[in-house]
Amino acid sequence: MQNEDRPNLLFILSDQHAQSVLGCYGDSVVETPNLDRLANKGVKFTSAYCTSPLCTPSRMSLLTGQHPYRNEVWTNQHILDSSIPTFAHALGAAGYRTIHVGRMHSLGPDQHRGFAERYIGDLGGDYLQIGGPLPDRGRLQDTSGPNRSSLHLSGPGQSGYEVYDEYVTSEAINQLNKLGNAQRSGAPVEPFCLSVGYVLPHAPYVARTDAYRRFENLVPQPAVVEPYSESLHPFLQYWRTKCGIRDVTDEEVQRARTAYWALVSNLDAMIGRVVRALEENNLADKTLIVYVSDHGDSVGENGLWWKHTFYDPSVKVPAILSWPGRLPEGQTQERVISTIDIVATMLEIAGAKNMPHADGKSFLKQLQSQRFGTEWANEAFAESCTDDGWYMRMVRKDAWKLNYYHGYEPQLFDLSDDPHEVSDRASDPEVRHVRHELEQLVLGDWDPTAVKQRMEAKHRDMSMIANWVRAVKPADQIPFGDAPGGEAYWLDADHA
Repeated sequence: MQNEDRPNLLFILSDQHAQSVLGCYGDSVVETPNLDRLANKGVKFTSAYCTSPLCTPSRMSLLTGQHPYRNEVWTNQHILDSSIPTFAHALGAAGYRTIHVGRMHSLGPDQHRGFAERYIGDLGGDYLQIGGPLPDRGRLQDTSGPNRSSLHLSGPGQSGYEVYDEYVTSEAINQLNKLGNAQRSGAPVEPFCLSVGYVLPHAPYVARTDAYRRFENLVPQPAVVEPYSESLHPFLQYWRTKCGIRDVTDEEVQRARTAYWALVSNLDAMIGRVVRALEENNLADKTLIVYVSDHGDSVGENGLWWKHTFYDPSVKVPAILSWPGRLPEGQTQERVISTIDIVATMLEIAGAKNMPHADGKSFLKQLQSQRFGTEWANEAFAESCTDDGWYMRMVRKDAWKLNYYHGYEPQLFDLSDDPHEVSDRASDPEVRHVRHELEQLVLGDWDPTAVKQRMEAKHRDMSMIANWVRAVKPADQIPFGDAPGGEAYWLDADHA
């Protein structure tokens, strides 16, 4: 691509946004006019999948373009090897000015990951969950993760996550104003990549009272209610027991879902402010905007909450690309893609080389021709492995999805007539050939025994790092904790 044709990049990454909770994806209750507008001016993908239903693995995968088994970041305690190039390295090498604002969820001393500039450090610090002190979240302690208190203490109120994202929004606007001023000065300006990392709509399921009240009694119940039973897959029995969600009250379901819908709407309003700043600085016509989330949220579907599973609400993500005059407008694309394919596409548009060992494939040619032919594999993989012995991988191929659990029976779903994944056909002799084909895909480049050995070794390494963190108490490279209200959490008394 010629230098004069290279667009600026505005890459917006949210945290835990279920694809279905967006107006442009069919939700009639949530208020997302800004993301809906982006979709109307660009392309939205309905079958986009993350590479891991967990924050740090998914984000490090996005940065490197590699699956977790390749970059060896499987959990929120794993530190990415800094010698692995990221898309920020690729863009910088291609002449882009690279700026990151907000959430990155990178652990360890490397808090730039190839970005030349970074503003607003992560909530919780550089060594969160690796011996570092956990932030004091007051009455909302333990509500951001898979814990029953996350549902019990849901409702109207205030969490520091919304406060944090307001700082992120303000700084992103500040950076766009500076970039606009530089352009207006007439001086030569290199193309830029502004990466904006949000934490919303991640739990706690707590939203400001005014937003919460707007959605009260409007959010529907989950489409699929799955009571706990011994007939559930062994992993789901384990997971629901571990998290305390064998039984969830109707009141908890309604409060948590209402808050989640409100959080998505508040996130959309913040994104709208950033996009308006882009437009007001006359940068919109020459900027590719990409919106994606690191993973989804089950928000009660199939009896599940948060992420961590391979059901679509957890692993399917919103994915919107808008590039005025260069990509189709108002197109809905149903082909199966991975978030790392989005990164590869973004780099090709920028005229940058893909990372040397990246797994993602660009679909720019397919978008421009508006045709995904048979050469497109139409598949996506996700991976989830835990320190307590679960080694799992998913593949979505065309209409079929296989969830592989090492040492256990898989799950197999035909999403063409079972979109809510309620009919497991893994034992159905009529589709034995489909199961075999997908198992071969899962295991073709992924060895669960080797993954187990590497994770056990990393666990020993991380134990020493955690002891070092507790003893040395290293300072954060880009601290955020000093910002007023950065760790302020509270909840309306009625739900305490």
